[in-house]
Formats: sequence, structure tokens, C-alpha cells
Amino acid sequence: MLRIAVQAKGRLFEDTMALLAEAGIKLNASKRTLLVQASNFPLEVLFLRDDDIPQSVATGVADAGIVGENEFCEKHEAADIVKRLGFSRCRLSLAIPKDADYSAGLAWFNGKKIATSYPYILESYLAKHGVKSEIHVITGSVEVAPGIGLADAIFDIVSSGSTLVSNRLREVETVMQSEALLIVTPGLDSEKTHTLNELLFRIDAVKAAEDKKYVLMNVPKVKLKDILAVLPGMKSPTVMPLAEADWCSVHTVLDEQCFWESIGKLKALGAEGILVLPIEKMII
Repeated sequence: MLRIAVQAKGRLFEDTMALLAEAGIKLNASKRTLLVQASNFPLEVLFLRDDDIPQSVATGVADAGIVGENEFCEKHEAADIVKRLGFSRCRLSLAIPKDADYSAGLAWFNGKKIATSYPYILESYLAKHGVKSEIHVITGSVEVAPGIGLADAIFDIVSSGSTLVSNRLREVETVMQSEALLIVTPGLDSEKTHTLNELLFRIDAVKAAEDKKYVLMNVPKVKLKDILAVLPGMKSPTVMPLAEADWCSVHTVLDEQCFWESIGKLKALGAEGILVLPIEKMII
């Protein structure tokens, strides 16, 4: 039984639960307690505070964990990163009062008090750039600190930036980008490693299908070569004959980012009856 530590609430919790569900792992969410066992996979989920996950994995309380890169770097525990999951993206940034003059750049922070929940990352960054500031550790709503006189600036997570705007702050330096990580305890035994590899296989299948569309179209044979030339599909598109001798059917996978541009080109080259389907899983 592989035990995986997961954030107990918040956006990372929601994204993680969605990923496990997509991977076919069934958990009884309606009766969630500290520890919940999957009904169809040798996995149990341990629900913790996000900042407790790195230590729980490093010490073997949990075999694996899904945690924000920001928390993993802040705690700097001895756990191994096995996969970047690509969701719950954010950044850690320095922000100052909206009307402050920042023409001096990072030197502005010399002698200033900075409020943060990430003192280790901030201290390392400031030392690297030769900046001497007073770090004031706060848990909770860091963004209010300048407004009530507790600090001159903040170092905190930024997603959309709307919270900074509402507190009359502006982002001036991005220190690091963050996303969800799958981490494991060092020296996992062979049985749990096998379960972990099966979980990774399922996650890879889910992630590979993200932003992908399965496209079918009817193509005049005289235009087939031109149409295949513009298709960025995986390996080679599938070409099948139709009852009408001068036409064939082409099946391929398109990335969402280039989807509309590709469809426009295909139509211009004579493709008809274009059918677009979502992809749930993709085994590469």
C-alpha cells in the first residue's frame, strides 16, 4: 500500500483530487478523514497542511506527496522530485506599495522590512544579490502587512495579481515559478516502487491527453499529400479509404494551441466533414 500525502484543502487539493480521479483512483470523498484508502488501487491518501507534506515524505510518514514547489523549496527537506505535474502554477514575488519609486531596483529593499511566509527562499535570494533586509515572518494574510505598518514590502505567492492590486501593491521582482510536484521518500522499497510506477503511468496517460483533440476528416485523394504536410500529428496520421473512390478519411491528434490554425489550413486544402473529439487518456 502506497501512502501519498495531499494538501487537505484549497486549490492544490482540488487539482490533486481531479488528477487522481482522472487516473481512475476511487476515493470516498464524502467521508474524508485524515487517512482514506482507495477502493480500486493500492493507495491511501493522507490529508495534511501543505507545509507539513515535505517533512512527512522526507521522514517516511508518507511514501509520496503532492506539494507546491514553493513549499518544497522553503522546507528544503530530503525528498526526491519524481514528476512535475504542471498544475497549481503560481510564482513567488516581491511586491512594494503601488506608489513607491522603484527606479533603484533591488537596492530599494536595503534596510527595508519584508513580510513573508517564505523566509528561507527570500533570505537565499537576498543574499545572492547582496541585499540586506529585515525579514518579518507572517503566517496568513501577508499582503496586508504594508498597509497596517508591519512591513515596507512583501514576498508572497502571486497567481492573478488581483490580491496585490486590492491592497495597493505592485509586483516588482519574480523570484521563482512554482507548480505542483510529486515527491517521494528516499529508498522506497520495491513493492511500493512498483505501485508508484503504476501511478506515474496513469498520470502520464492523463497528462499526455491534456489540450489534445482527436480529429477525423474526409479528404480528396488529390489533396492528401498537401494535407498530411500540414498535420503536426503524433508520428503519422491514419489514412483510411472511403466508399467514394476519390476520397479518404484522415485521423490525427492536434494540440489545442495550434488547433484553429491547423483547421483553417485543412479547410482551405479541401478537407470536409471535420469531426473533433476530446481525448481522456493517451498512452504514448
